[in-house]
Amino acid sequence: MSAVPKLDGKVAIVTGAGRGIGRAVALKLAREGAAVVVNDRDEAPTRDTAVSIAKAGSRSAICVGSVTDVDFGERFVKTALDEFGGLDVVVNNAGYTWDSVIQKMSDEQFQAIMDVHVTAPFRILRAASEPFRKFAKQEASEGREVFRKVVNISSVVGTGGNAGQVNYASAKAAVIGMTKTLAKEWGRYKVNVNCVAFGFIHTAMTQPLSSTGDKKVGVPPDLIEKLERDFIPLGRLGTPEEAADGVYLFCSPESNYISGQVITVGGGIVF
Repeated sequence: MSAVPKLDGKVAIVTGAGRGIGRAVALKLAREGAAVVVNDRDEAPTRDTAVSIAKAGSRSAICVGSVTDVDFGERFVKTALDEFGGLDVVVNNAGYTWDSVIQKMSDEQFQAIMDVHVTAPFRILRAASEPFRKFAKQEASEGREVFRKVVNISSVVGTGGNAGQVNYASAKAAVIGMTKTLAKEWGRYKVNVNCVAFGFIHTAMTQPLSSTGDKKVGVPPDLIEKLERDFIPLGRLGTPEEAADGVYLFCSPESNYISGQVITVGGGIVF
């Protein structure tokens, strides 16, 4: 007889789940039994992830739109409650980079990165706070201890800084502060709040450098070679699936007594 999936009956919401790491996270949680609300800013990749979840035999719903929209957090959480009647796992994954040295960085450039990596997760978690409180109060009255999970995504750039990324480094450092604060605020509700700091993972952000309008996307190929040769002890970039495994560690029942922590998923890189 096959074992019951560890997230059977749980409801998860994942931002930026139409592509890359977010898609891998959504599929991993679904394979472990969770119903997943999938978000991306574009409808096609959002639906594609939902279709893949259905093919794997799990349930999903979609919530298309930019996480930076003022009403997104409330809409995202409401989708989980309306579609599945609960909320157990929140993964704040969506984001991008817009790099420049500080003397060339505009206010718009700095604020755009803060909006997607800091303000958006704040609004989503604020929207989740009342359902978390309500569910915890009901479960406590019934003598049950039910743990819920928040996994925020940071970066080795947030823990160690990086030249040319003052906006991204500042935002990802702020995510760590948010994580540690909410771990203290929400412990009484049995919510584990943790953070995964990614190293270099094969995604659009680590593809060979290209330009999209006034934004440069990707990494110079020679830098990737140097990182793999000199800085990543395991000798290569990670895959989205390996990144998702790191997130899953904090979503699983084995993390029920772990909160306020940051782990690096980066092949041993110290940055």
